[in-house]
Formats: sequence, structure tokens, C-alpha cells
Amino acid sequence: MRQERNLGFFLILRQRVLIAAALAIAATTACASLAAQSSRAQGSTAQGGATQKAAPSQAPAVHAPAPQPEPPALTIPRLQRPPTLEEFLNMQAEGEIARAMAKVTGFTQRTPHDGEPVSEPTNAYLGYDQKNLYVVFVCFDDPRQVRARMSVREDIHDDDQVEIILDTFHDHRRAYAFQTTPLGVQWDAIWTEASRAEIHGNFDTSFDTVWNSHGKVTSRGYVVMMSIPFKSLRFPATKQQQWGIILYRGIYRKTEDAFWPRISRKVEGRLGQEATLYGLETISPGHDLELIPYGVMRGFRALDIRDPYNPFFQNATVQGQPGLDAKWVIKDHFVLDMTANPDFSQVESEDPMITVNQRFEVYFPEKRPFFLENEDYFRTPFDLFFTRNIQDPSAGIRLTGKEGPYSVGLMATDDRSPGLAVPNYCAATSLVCSSDLYGVRSYFAIARVNRDIFKQSSVGAIYTNWQCPSTGEFNRVGGVDTRLKLTNNWTMEGQAVVSSSGLLGLTAANLQNTCEAGLFPFSSGNAGNGSYYAGAADRVDLRHNGLHLIYSGSYQDVTPGFVTVPGFVNRVDIRESEQHAGYVLRPKQGWIVAWGPAFYNRYVFDHEGTRLDTVYTPYVFAEGRGQTTLRFLPYEESRERLRPQDFAFLGLSGLTQNQDYHEHRSGASIQSGYFSKVFAKAEYYWGDGPNFVPAANVAPQWLLGRLDTGDVTLTFRPVKPLKIENTYLFERLRARNGTYLIEQNQFPGARRGIFNDHIVRSKWNWQFTPELSVRVILQYNGLLAGTPGIGSPYTYLPTQKEFNADFLITYLLHPGTAIYFGYNSDLQNLNVEPGEGVFQTPRGYINDSRQFFVKASYLYRF
Repeated sequence: MRQERNLGFFLILRQRVLIAAALAIAATTACASLAAQSSRAQGSTAQGGATQKAAPSQAPAVHAPAPQPEPPALTIPRLQRPPTLEEFLNMQAEGEIARAMAKVTGFTQRTPHDGEPVSEPTNAYLGYDQKNLYVVFVCFDDPRQVRARMSVREDIHDDDQVEIILDTFHDHRRAYAFQTTPLGVQWDAIWTEASRAEIHGNFDTSFDTVWNSHGKVTSRGYVVMMSIPFKSLRFPATKQQQWGIILYRGIYRKTEDAFWPRISRKVEGRLGQEATLYGLETISPGHDLELIPYGVMRGFRALDIRDPYNPFFQNATVQGQPGLDAKWVIKDHFVLDMTANPDFSQVESEDPMITVNQRFEVYFPEKRPFFLENEDYFRTPFDLFFTRNIQDPSAGIRLTGKEGPYSVGLMATDDRSPGLAVPNYCAATSLVCSSDLYGVRSYFAIARVNRDIFKQSSVGAIYTNWQCPSTGEFNRVGGVDTRLKLTNNWTMEGQAVVSSSGLLGLTAANLQNTCEAGLFPFSSGNAGNGSYYAGAADRVDLRHNGLHLIYSGSYQDVTPGFVTVPGFVNRVDIRESEQHAGYVLRPKQGWIVAWGPAFYNRYVFDHEGTRLDTVYTPYVFAEGRGQTTLRFLPYEESRERLRPQDFAFLGLSGLTQNQDYHEHRSGASIQSGYFSKVFAKAEYYWGDGPNFVPAANVAPQWLLGRLDTGDVTLTFRPVKPLKIENTYLFERLRARNGTYLIEQNQFPGARRGIFNDHIVRSKWNWQFTPELSVRVILQYNGLLAGTPGIGSPYTYLPTQKEFNADFLITYLLHPGTAIYFGYNSDLQNLNVEPGEGVFQTPRGYINDSRQFFVKASYLYRF
């Protein structure tokens, strides 16, 4: 039977590969301009304000019928010694080495006034030696207006910034980004032309590497110097390098972004407009080997509720744990990463987010370093490898790199969480406890290959595998995808995948006997044949980015049998279309730099043709100086239809009819960094919302209530080293009049409130030096459900209160070399009854977990 299922899976996969290939061929045939864009002439001299430097001769290029202006070329010199910051503090190059560097001027605005010169004079100087690339930015400005604070690494976005983007393979698809503030605070990322929702755009900030930066505010502006080791980059193994390059300056108070060469909003993306960098010869990252051994010492006490009827506290006074991360560079452009016994104690807690009353699984971004690095190699339109699902690995290995037009990503890891989620012993009195899976592991593997075609297009394939040998469960997903740049403004992405799964989650009497428990791979739309599930998923996205018109449209079809355990697809049995369009007006004068109307629309149907959701959202937006944005939503109309299987997932069984809910919403949001010491953000929305956490006896027609949501963020910078971030999130759901009057008969004295959810968070960070910082996070979560002393006729939720304190001292010399001292404590309104369970109590708190740890790591580079 297993062989037949696997054969069927690969026959379906082959069919979809052929369909996707035919679609790609048809699309590329229809767009003849793509072929013409596959090659461009390289300029023989520098343009756009760069110092005139001769470039190597190039073969004749084939131009499109309507050629675009060629970006400039820049040749940089080899230096006899590294430059110093002091050679530029008089706002000009002084000394033989500084004057020998290639000078770049002529920065051009992208925001607020596309195509106009930068408002403050800006020069850049570039050169290199055998080991490093050097870039110096000389930025003229009023020093009293410069935004520059001492901050923790990568917390730079409320300061002025300069940046260099390096497309080392010159493929116009993927590039390194190195950015600093006027004081040299670092931020690095990977830029990809394909925007992804997981990273909220194009910059993947998970990339961290070793480089040096220094900066200083002067009497006429500021000067920043970057030194980027070639060991920290990957590039072709050729004697003469040809890279893409973009230089950037951001002036925060003016909401101004300026680039060299010109990066216009009239053209989608950035790397298609990059300049060409010449002059780099006989350089190599070498056969780089990096080792990062680490050690952790901790003491802890935590409540163990794996057997819910027999809770107890486990503790350790002193517990040690060693581990190792390793990196090996193969032939300059392939990287093999390995980890053994990884530890993530220092990783910051989740950003505050309301998770109550959510119908589908909520997305939380990955923060663990091993899984973040080179994550972009595995991204596709569907999120098929959500590494948060690998909860407790003991070892992992990853290979990523590029050879010619081919990019490759391979990764394999185990996960101890299935065996740690169950107790090692179950008392005879426990009703649901099972220790059968104690100590077992599941295994994840992913393979990804991508091939560049034409100028900025690609085709690729992906395969993921999850299996748990102890239970015989498995999940396999495979498919193909493409990204096509149709014109300068239009791009299209598509993906077709199929899955084959043997999972016990919907058929097992006890989830503690399943390996996927806690991974939430199912939604109310899933349907299979017993424990076997097979299905397909397809997606197409079309986007237009321009100076004025913004549009994105998507269609996805996810069948009831589709499941991805390694990925994040939280809703199936849908045919969904989304449209989002806006028109941006960009005034040449005044405080407002952009504004306009926009409209969002969504339709969702199931595979039986039943309309599930509709949403119509018109709104108006505006952007002003000082990074100020406003959004006004006058009236949103939506419909949401629940089927009997949806009610069953909510705990309301025995229902046989669909129920339609007609909802309306209005609201507004604003944020601003106009004042140098304060950043403020606020939003509030009011209208209708369903109750997705109902009590068992609530009739489906009474689920719709009145919903209010809001949040406020205030960030203070009272002195330059100190940053205080205060956040408040609020959600309130109340019963409507009809529901309230009916429930009053059964629960006299009950009020309208279904629940009130409050989250208050305060984060303090004091940056003593670029390396040394102290961070304190205090957070209170309060879920107030029902009427005190009476209970709730509307919801099964109890009142829950939690207070968490997180303290961390960090000395980070550079990524890989650091020491951390941390303490975490958590209080909840719990009452532990041995032999009975854990219950919420209306008064009092217990400390359900606390931990003190010391972690040290050191980066060895060979």
C-alpha cells in the first residue's frame, strides 16, 4: 500500500511539473522582451556622478527594442594599505591612500522626490586590498539634525543610515546589504528581488556576518567607514570579478532615501538598476573554515504539565551543556553549515501579539540563528519550510550556494520535541497520559534547486520530507515554481505542489501517541482516507510596482487533502483570490510626501463551490516627513461563512447547517518619528467579529459580537545610549443585544463582555558601548473572560494572568563571539493540585518557571 501511495504521489508530481513547465513556456513566449533583457552592455566609463574609470572591454550586447538608460560602471583601485577614518574627518579625502580611492558623487532621491538630487551633499570612496573591501561615506548635514544614537546591533531604523549593496554574482537577483548609522552601529541583510511575506518585504535580516564599521559626527555632518572581509562574502571563483553595486543614504527626519546609481520607483526592484563594479582581481574568500564552540551553564525550576493530571516542578541547580556550530566554504561559493546540540537561550522572547480568538494558526517569525542563515535559498510562494516547526533539534546540516545559473539548498535535521512533549512515566490514575513516545525523534529534510533564466527570472523545484519512524507517520511535499519579470514594472510568480501524508492527528484517540502533536498541521478543511492524505496546492501572484500605481493580485487553490508538516499553510480546501490596488500621489512641496486611495478585496470558496469569505476594504493613506504614516479605513464590509466541520473544530459538534456572518469594521492608524526623542504609533479599529472560542452550548447564530482592537507603541530616547519601548495591545469582544438578552435568562447577572485581552510590554536597552548592552523586558498578559463570580455563558476561556521578566547582559564582539548573562522569571495565576491538575485561580500567582544562565561562544576563522 505504501509503495502505491508513493507511486501515485510521484505521478501527480510529474503531471504538475509538466503543467507548470507548459505555463512557464507560454508565459515566456508571450513576453518577447524577456529575451532581449537577458544581456546588457557594460559601460566603458563611469556615469551618474562616479569618478571616470576605464572598464574592461565587453562583447557587443543585444538591446531590447526600447533600450533603457544603462547604469554606470565603476572601477575601484587596489590599495597598498587600509584607509583610516581620520583621513576623511575634514569631509574630504586626505593623504595618498584616501585620494587614490574611487570617488562617487551624484546621489539621487527615490523618496520623496524620485529623480531629484539628494538634499544634502553626499560622497562615497571605495577601494580594496587582498582581504577587504573598503567604503567611506562622507555625508554633509547640520550635525544638530543628524539622528545618531548608540544602539544594539541591527537596531538602526530610527537613525540616519548609509548602506552598500553588493550583488557578488551579478545575477540581479540576490545581494548582500551592509548598513550603518553615523556612529557605526551595524545592520546586515540579504536583499532578494522577490518580496516575501515572511520577511515583510525584500530584506532578510537573518543574515549576520563579521565586518567592521566606524563612524563619527563632525562639525559639517558625519563620516562612516566600512571594512567588509572577502571571507564574509560568496562570489564566483574567477580572477577578475564583476559585481553589481548600489550605494544608499537615508535621512530620517526628511523621509528621504537617496541612491547611487539612481534607483527609481518607476522600475520594479533595485538590482535591475544597479551599477557594475570592476577592478576586483585575484581575491578569494579562501577555503574558509569557521568553528563556533559554545558552553552554557544554567539553573532552573519549571512546572512540568506533560501529564496534566500529575503536574510537578522539575529543577536543576547547575546544568551544563556544550555545543558547536561549524561552517565550511567549498570552492568559494558553496557553504556547508553544521550544528550539534544548539542552544538558543539568548534569543529574545516573542514580540507581543494577540493570539486569543484566532480561527487559524498564528505565524511567529523564526529567531534562532542556525535556521535563519541563508533561509532565502528555501523560500517559495508557498511557505513550505517553516523552521519554527523544528522545535528542539540536537543536530542539523545545511548546504547552500550557487554555481553559474543554479542555486542549491539542502538541509536535514532531527527534532527531539515529540519525545520530550510526553512524560517518561505515567501514573495509573492519569486518564490521558501516554509515555509510549518518550525519547523518540522526528526528522526533517528539504531540497531546493533554482535556475536563473533571462535577466531577472527563474524556475525552481522543491521537495520536503518529514517522518517519524516510531509511529510510521510521514509527510512529503514536492513541486515546481517560477518567477518571471515580465516588464520593468510587472512580475509574476507561480507554484504548483502536491503532498502525500500518513498522519494520525485526526484519527488518534490520544494526541500523545502522535508525532505531529503540537505542530498543528490540520485545519477544519482537511479531509483524507483514514490517516492518509493526498492533495495539491497551486498559487499565482501578479504584481505591479511603479511611481504611482501599486497593484498585487493572487489566486491560490489548496485542496482538502493537502498537508505540510514542515511548512506553514494554515488553511486548506479553499479557492482564494486577492486584489490590492492603490494610486500614490507625490506632492513636490509640503509636509506630505505621498498620499492616495487604495482598495483591498478577497474572495474565498471551497471545492464544493460554497462561498466562505468576502472582504471589501477601501482606505486612504498618507506619508509625511519624519517617517510619519497615516491610514484611515472609513468602512470595511466582509462576510464569513462557517460550515458544520468548521463548527466542529470550534467545539460545537452536531450542527448540520452553514451559518453566514455579515461584518463591518472601521478604524485608523498613525505612526511618526518626527521628534528625535520619541517615536509613536497608535491604531484603533471597531466593528463586528465572531466568537471563535464559544462555550459548548452557544447557538451558532449568536457567535457574532462587537469587536474592538487597538495598540499603542511609545518609544523614548531620553539619552543616546538608552532606548525604552512601551507597547500596549488590546482586544475586546462583547455580546450583541440579542445574545445578551437570551443568556441573561440562564446566567442572571452576566454582562455583555465575552473577553478582554490586554498585553502591556516595556523593553529597556542601555548600550554602554557598541559591544556591551543591558536589556530588560517586562510583560503582562491579562485575559479577562466572563463576569467575576458568575462565569461566562459565551466562552470556555478562563481568566488568565501572566507576568514575565527577562534580564540579559550581552557582550557581543561580533557575530559568533559573545558572552551572555541572563535571567527569566514567569508568574501565572495558577493553582497546582497534585493528582488532579493545574487550574486558574482568581487571585494569587505562582512562579511556574525561572532560569538563570551564562552562555559563551567564540568564533574561530581558519
